[in-house]
Amino acid sequence: MLTIQKYGGSSLASPERMEAIAKYIYDCRSKGSQLVIVVSAMGNQTDALIQQAHSIHSQPPARELDMLVSVGERISMAMLSIALHKFGVPAISLTGS
Repeated sequence: MLTIQKYGGSSLASPERMEAIAKYIYDCRSKGSQLVIVVSAMGNQTDALIQQAHSIHSQPPARELDMLVSVGERISMAMLSIALHKFGVPAISLTGS
């Protein structure tokens, strides 16, 4: 069975929480599920990045703002992939592109 799971915000806010998610994913996989995992940025990272951009320019260019906030998701996907490897789960991080 293919299962899609999404995690974000406070569930990814610390290394301990990431490990707990990785363990849960490991358990699901052990029961035979094929998984696709989707993540968003950790904690309040997106809000902090937007705030920093607006401290530089009151109206940052939309494209650059999009690029900036995508950093949060990239960090989350790499960190969760690392946590999954700790449990022996083969994982790679992918972006939309």
